[in-house]
Amino acid sequence: MVSNPRCVTLLLHGLCSTPEELLTVDKTLTGQGHLVKHMLIPGYSFDASIERQKALGFENWIDFVSKEIQGIKANGQSVNLIGLSAGVTVALGVALEMSQEIEQLILLSTPLIIDGWNIPIYYFLLPLALYTPLGVFWRYKESSPYGVKNVRIREWIERELSQRRISQAGASVLEIAHLREHDRLRRYVLKHLSKTQLPNVLVIHAKEDEVASLSNVRWLEKNWQSGQIQVILLDNSYHMITIDNDRAQVCKAILDCLSAQSNSN
Repeated sequence: MVSNPRCVTLLLHGLCSTPEELLTVDKTLTGQGHLVKHMLIPGYSFDASIERQKALGFENWIDFVSKEIQGIKANGQSVNLIGLSAGVTVALGVALEMSQEIEQLILLSTPLIIDGWNIPIYYFLLPLALYTPLGVFWRYKESSPYGVKNVRIREWIERELSQRRISQAGASVLEIAHLREHDRLRRYVLKHLSKTQLPNVLVIHAKEDEVASLSNVRWLEKNWQSGQIQVILLDNSYHMITIDNDRAQVCKAILDCLSAQSNSN
């Protein structure tokens, strides 16, 4: 039985990745009758048909998701947004444009401030690669721990990436253009979020996130406007919380949030 046939939940995976990152969430929600749709965004999502990934401007990412929401609303349905990692930044960018059209935001591993324990000390030099000719040939290669605390899952990811260009934790390589556009989007959200009336939000974040520390959670709590903000902190995961040790807790929290929302409507 569908929990709320008039509401669609859109899933936004991480940068240059695939819906595999959010399969646990998808299975949990669809198993309880929620309507779920994965977003494959041109110039953002990983495209297996091409050898070298090409990014579009972040404005195109926002526009693509916004048009999907408009189509859903035109069909008389409401919309929830769930973002993971860079998908959080996309979700927030969309919310800045059309906050009144979104029922519930769920943010998993928010990377607005890139300051986790595994970020190299020379990260402050990244803008030289992103915004000057110095970075034209630079690419970011993923390496251990791949956002995962669970050793067995981490080893499985390593095997996957030795055989193909993508794993459930994302692509093996990120092109400079994708990183630049996410950085632009991140700066855009940081600048405008505190000035915008936003819907209710559930924030789930690992205490040991190696990419984005808890300063992200504190920033959201300080700057969130209008809607209620609920925060859940995880004890036994790194950045990729949908596939790591706390994935069952993550899925239950999301299900509880959307079920409570359905009951209140």
